[in-house]
Amino acid sequence: MEFSQSVSDLIEHLGRLPGIGRKSAERLAYHLMRTNKAEALALADAIRSVRENVHYCAVCFNLAEGDLCNICTDTRRDPTVLCVVEQPRDLIALEQASAFRGLYHVLLGRISPLEGVGPDQITVTQLVERVRRSNFVEVIMGTNPTVEGDGTALYISNQLSEFPVQITRLARGVTSGSLLEHVNKDILADALTGRQKW
Repeated sequence: MEFSQSVSDLIEHLGRLPGIGRKSAERLAYHLMRTNKAEALALADAIRSVRENVHYCAVCFNLAEGDLCNICTDTRRDPTVLCVVEQPRDLIALEQASAFRGLYHVLLGRISPLEGVGPDQITVTQLVERVRRSNFVEVIMGTNPTVEGDGTALYISNQLSEFPVQITRLARGVTSGSLLEHVNKDILADALTGRQKW
């Protein structure tokens, strides 16, 4: 079926979004054409607003609309503990757990030589400088538990080894209610290595 140029352009742009294939892009395009004009234009305005107003925080590289993000301006946060994460979405996930009240540093990626991403393509230099200037007592490696995430955490740990700061990582292991026979061997290995006193 032939689409008009406007519809074809919309489908093409929607299809470039992560996780959206051609069929999903077509369904989204049809939905946008069926919805009322005000709702469709509100979506367009929201996209425009994000692109024009949201940038990275000057301190931690979280998403922000001013110079600093809401976390960096919150005086109730513990300024002695820093959690290093790969992306803003990782920070959001940790914040939703409501268990951490320290500060963050967002790397905006991870070291991945196979993808051509080295330490210079993420915010490692800014992190090291931040630790040098601040009075952090602990830096938590909150990178994802993948080969690249662990490699990034190891690289950062080496870069921070000259500073008087304790370097920790997020605990890993078996979740409550799971059966050991069904748990991935890597998760079991992490659980054994990071076991705690009962």
